[in-house]
Amino acid sequence: MTDKYTDLTIHSAHELLKAKKLSSVELTRYYLDRIGKIDQAVRAVVTVTGDLALRQAEKADKLIAGGKDGPLTGVPVLIKDNMCIDGIRTTCSSKMLENFIPPYNATVVEKLNNAGAVIVGKANMDEFAMGSSTENSAFFTTHNPWDLSRVPGGSSGGSAAGVAACEAVYALGSDTGGSIRQPAGFCSVTGLKPTYGRVSRYGLVAFASSLDQIGPLTKDVLDSALVMNVISGQDPKDSTSVPETVPDFTKGLNGDLKGMKIGIPKEYFVEGMQPEVDAAVKEAIRKLEELGAKVEWGVSLPHTRHALAVYYIIAPSEASANLARYDGSKYGFSYQDTNNMWEGMEKTKQLGFGPEVKRRIMLGTYALSSGYYDAYYLKAQKVRTLIRREFNQAFEKYDALVTPTSPTIPFKIGEKADNPLQMYLSDICTLPVNIAGIPAISIPAGFAKNLPIGMQVIGKPFAEETIFKISYAYQQVTDWHKKTPKL
Repeated sequence: MTDKYTDLTIHSAHELLKAKKLSSVELTRYYLDRIGKIDQAVRAVVTVTGDLALRQAEKADKLIAGGKDGPLTGVPVLIKDNMCIDGIRTTCSSKMLENFIPPYNATVVEKLNNAGAVIVGKANMDEFAMGSSTENSAFFTTHNPWDLSRVPGGSSGGSAAGVAACEAVYALGSDTGGSIRQPAGFCSVTGLKPTYGRVSRYGLVAFASSLDQIGPLTKDVLDSALVMNVISGQDPKDSTSVPETVPDFTKGLNGDLKGMKIGIPKEYFVEGMQPEVDAAVKEAIRKLEELGAKVEWGVSLPHTRHALAVYYIIAPSEASANLARYDGSKYGFSYQDTNNMWEGMEKTKQLGFGPEVKRRIMLGTYALSSGYYDAYYLKAQKVRTLIRREFNQAFEKYDALVTPTSPTIPFKIGEKADNPLQMYLSDICTLPVNIAGIPAISIPAGFAKNLPIGMQVIGKPFAEETIFKISYAYQQVTDWHKKTPKL
């Protein structure tokens, strides 16, 4: 098997498997071998699941032989390491869960299993999904396949880097404030954050429950739509999943944008944005105009400037509540070198959590404390309502909004490690989408200094079809998404 298989998409792999030009076992062995050869440089994978993958591949070949296959059957996938797989270590890239083996599958994993998917590994991430660079993993830093001295983004950096480096055909990530889209932009892959409630969060280790959402990282838009067809839908195990009809997301992918109205919010072209990013995204927007879309520049969403502050009150507050369960008494890391229960719990958290997780727990606990709840948390929730309302008003006029994914190209590993505020600004273009609970996708839109640039397409609630349609049309007339890094 040659390196031509690194260019495979889900749909092209499906055609080869369906035509019996290769087997799922062959394809799976190829990707496992590739992980073995290159992941020492990229560091995208925390746990390689070779035995599981080969069992699933054998089963997939039988499904294909019996004509009972679907588009994902037999196709290798990476799963971000905050989604539970029965019997497979799930660490959240934290010492706290370093040896945790869940006894059940996340709903998205169950749906992929039912579709015949092949799981080749668990992807590295920022610890408990807190970060924008995958430098906060307790195990190792993931490297950007386009330049190994740079970050891949975060917190789904392992998922994005793994797809870009062709260690799997696609991956699942989670997005709390941009954690799918920002690394997708940094690694030149396609990353979708679905509408809140579109995909079940059951079995996703919680960071901030009102913001977290699972979504796909893929080579192109068609692949993203194929994954969404499988993982979407209401789940009785998740009370926040929505009983919304799941359409066939591939139906509207025709390349025609005539009659579509797209707004360009001026607040997203922020001061300090790198000129190359500004130029590339504006060139991509002009391409949408050429495809027939009516583009209106200078749309205003004035409360966007408060999104960063709102996010860093709400997300840490929810994190401080969710992470209180890690006290050493139920599961996960437990400090044992003491006879004092309270000292044991304190030491468990001190030694089990990394610095970024501790920082956010302290921020959240402070914001929720007596005397500060009204001043911070309650006020943040009120501004969240205003941000959501602004988006709703914009979508009365526009079918979608288009922005940069990130204000910069990928930065050097270590460059922002000592400045958390600078790191937080990496997500300034993506945070408002999570606050409003709406869908958005990042697609490759160019390069600067041989490093990727992403463009974000934002839609109204449950309008994934619309943002797929726009993004697909763009990818039909550009080839940024077809480029792969030389490793």
